[in-house]
Amino acid sequence: MLELPETYVMSEHISKTLVGKTISSAAAGVHPHSFAWYSGDPAEYNAKLAGKKITGSAAYGGRPEIWAENMRISFCDGIRARYLEAGEKRPAKHQLLLEFDDGTAVSCSVQMYGGMLVFESDYGGDHHYNTAKEKPSPYTDAFDADYFDALRKGVKQKLSVKAFLATEQRIPGFGNGVLHDTLWNARLHPKRKLETLTDKELEALFGSVKSTLKAMRDNGGRDTEKDLYGNPGGYRTILSSKTLAYPCLACGGGLKREAYLGGNIYFCPACQPL
Repeated sequence: MLELPETYVMSEHISKTLVGKTISSAAAGVHPHSFAWYSGDPAEYNAKLAGKKITGSAAYGGRPEIWAENMRISFCDGIRARYLEAGEKRPAKHQLLLEFDDGTAVSCSVQMYGGMLVFESDYGGDHHYNTAKEKPSPYTDAFDADYFDALRKGVKQKLSVKAFLATEQRIPGFGNGVLHDTLWNARLHPKRKLETLTDKELEALFGSVKSTLKAMRDNGGRDTEKDLYGNPGGYRTILSSKTLAYPCLACGGGLKREAYLGGNIYFCPACQPL
């Protein structure tokens, strides 16, 4: 799923690779997917986008965005976007295919569920989109200790740290995928209640949110996800389905996976005691 690190990496790749190209055609919804979301009728995407030049990109929470003159192409959730060179074979199935004037293309497919939204730059926005644009990103100085503390004080203290960090888009783009390494670095169990955290643990949690997300972004995203060129990210996850069979990097003990709050949590019982 697209989360903060991959969103920023994709935005950088879009700026580097696509800016200056002109969309020659756009095919959306050609291969139906039950959980692919579009804004309006996908059959109208070609009329809206053909002839538009790519002018920039942006990253809002978990939503990378392509700027095509006065139009915006916004991706969310389980979208896998892949850049294709001129002459490279196009995938047999896709939910969105953007062809450019130089023969290159971007193909998008949906993993589980996801949105490929097209709208004008003066679009009023939906709640999640506006929240992602308005709230400070953890990659900015505005997301400081005072801001983080205000977020924490604004919720019920009986919430677990997972519920606080990875639900309700309190931190847009921060989801279950980036949660586990963040909490491992802070040595906190995902089920720990906010009310049980000491000042020292809260300080460690804030520091880990900032530093873990930065490491993920700076290394090209997590190795559980792929970038615009189809390559896995260079950040090696500490806790994920890829590492469950290996010992904890800190203590050498076994890692655990449990179902919790609509998804799996990964943790080290020794390093992150409940």
